[in-house]
Amino acid sequence: MRLSLFWYGDIVRRQTTRKQGKFMSRPVVGIISNAHTINDEYPVQATGVSNIEAVAQVTDALPLIVPALADLTPVSDLMASCDGFVFTGGRPNVHPSLYGHEVTEAHGAFDLDRDNLTLPLIRECVAQGVPVLGICRGFQEFNVAFGGTLHPEIRDIPGRMNHRMPPDGTLEEKFEHRHTVALTPGGVFARIFGTDEVLVNSLHGQGIEEKGERVIIEGYAPDGTAEAIHIEGAKAFALAVQWHPEWRADQDAVSRPLFEAFGAALRKPRLRQVG
Repeated sequence: MRLSLFWYGDIVRRQTTRKQGKFMSRPVVGIISNAHTINDEYPVQATGVSNIEAVAQVTDALPLIVPALADLTPVSDLMASCDGFVFTGGRPNVHPSLYGHEVTEAHGAFDLDRDNLTLPLIRECVAQGVPVLGICRGFQEFNVAFGGTLHPEIRDIPGRMNHRMPPDGTLEEKFEHRHTVALTPGGVFARIFGTDEVLVNSLHGQGIEEKGERVIIEGYAPDGTAEAIHIEGAKAFALAVQWHPEWRADQDAVSRPLFEAFGAALRKPRLRQVG
């Protein structure tokens, strides 16, 4: 018997904590997972613990891992089950055919199952006022979802730095701060961070080539690479960053306010439209 995600989401919502004689529930945040293979043969859907910790500890929401399998996780069911979504990073890239480019070796690996879920889900969340946060690949998905294009390898562009994750070292070394991001004064991100410049990590190969129709770029790395965007006219929180704020988010001066702002948006009342 196939159980609807709506039914499952209803059960999750009933798992509440009693406080001062009242039932207090946390919003449910769907964390988009990625495809992996265990022992080179067993397919799984998973997400990094850092994503789960950031949502649970800083956003103060209940993290729910969402399989990136469009045929098994209909957008309408997900919308009925979750109060917001985090579109995570991932090694596979958005398929270039989805933004009108030919496939090249530089584009790397792909995951069309995730593309087929995330792009329509992002558009539907923005349309209905469901808060969404994009991270790295999620940042790129935001751009493609609204008609933008991606460059397959930022470091190949003259004058650009290598934004990829260092191949060696500990996790702490790979996720350490590597460059600044200059923010639009008075913009959404500058208000969240309380400053016009932040220091971030860098673990990506691709980046925005042409921005989507409703994509507003509010942050740039020193080499001109777009690093922070929001969706113009969105009814709720619709922000994405090219870096990885989930890494030790509770301890980072930039990551914490970003996830806290996402959490505040989740708690704003809205009219749920269940299709």
